[in-house]
Amino acid sequence: MQQQKRQPELVEGNLPVFVFPTELIFYADDQSTHKQVLTLYNPYEFALKFKVLCTTPNKYAVVDAAGAVKPQYCVDIVIRHRDVRPCHYGVIDKFRLQVSEQSQRKALGRKEVIATLLPTAKEQQQKEEEEKRIKEHLKESVFFDQTLCQPENRIASSGPSLLTVFLGIICIAALMLPTLGEEDSVVPVYLHLSVNQKLVAAYVLGMLLFDFRELWHWRAPQGSSRLTLLSWD
Repeated sequence: MQQQKRQPELVEGNLPVFVFPTELIFYADDQSTHKQVLTLYNPYEFALKFKVLCTTPNKYAVVDAAGAVKPQYCVDIVIRHRDVRPCHYGVIDKFRLQVSEQSQRKALGRKEVIATLLPTAKEQQQKEEEEKRIKEHLKESVFFDQTLCQPENRIASSGPSLLTVFLGIICIAALMLPTLGEEDSVVPVYLHLSVNQKLVAAYVLGMLLFDFRELWHWRAPQGSSRLTLLSWD
């Protein structure tokens, strides 16, 4: 009699959660940014159920704040900012995505996504440029200090490594290739990628972009720590 294959027991809170993007920025003067999409990926061999929580649920509306993701599929979660006022400019809110197995209540994993409302995109760009200049100035100071102290071991670092750039280009190229099953394509069949391969490429590219952004940009967390389940109303 053939024994049924048993799935290994998963530890609560240790399951990696794949969400992109990991930061949402809303601009008050651009209504197209008031609605944004979070993509939750499920690369596992079992289905997941999820729910979305937030520190300030009165400021946001979420379509399908709870649901399920089939194995090796993804779902889009639409988030709308519904309280665009100057008093909320610069305040950092937090979303938390919790996932669990269909038949279990315990959360197997969780991922936090920060959300910020800014007055204009131009203001954000100017702020990033100013922070970039400050960081470059600090790097130059550190470099000159190292030069004076260790003239024979000068090491200057600026920007992402060539490996990071090359990996990013590979991921972008992978996302641009046709998906398996597409017939009307001039690209050879052996270059067609599966949905899972494209999901992996999208996740890696998202991590690279986030790391690159963190190189130039930092923020201090603000707001309440209490999390509340969001619902569409």
